[in-house]
Amino acid sequence: MRTIETGQQIPEWSLPMTPTTIVSTAIATRDWQDVHHDRDVAQAAGSKDIFMNILTSNGLVEKYVADWLGHDCELAGIAIRLGAPAHPYDTLTFSGTVGEIADGIATIDVVGRVSLGDHVTGTVKVRCDG
Repeated sequence: MRTIETGQQIPEWSLPMTPTTIVSTAIATRDWQDVHHDRDVAQAAGSKDIFMNILTSNGLVEKYVADWLGHDCELAGIAIRLGAPAHPYDTLTFSGTVGEIADGIATIDVVGRVSLGDHVTGTVKVRCDG
């Protein structure tokens, strides 16, 4: 089990945004919104291309923290806010910092950035015994 300390930096993790990643994760999360798989519709709506859906962004934030901590830690809460869209042919890079630790629960601040800016910001609360 990993020792967690306030102020600790989590190593960055990057994920290439391919059209396949964006479309397949939208389908996997049962998000049929056409802007996540149809470039023409996305562009007609004002986007430069298709873009990642919020359910996938949420799952990737959780994966980033859980992969770092170990999967024996319990997720106690997650809250995210979307910003810049994650389009194909970009890279989504996550970074994180351990914030407050109180009553056995650590709050981890996470940011996922793309070339346009912060795609997702949020906090993940975890409880790790030991």
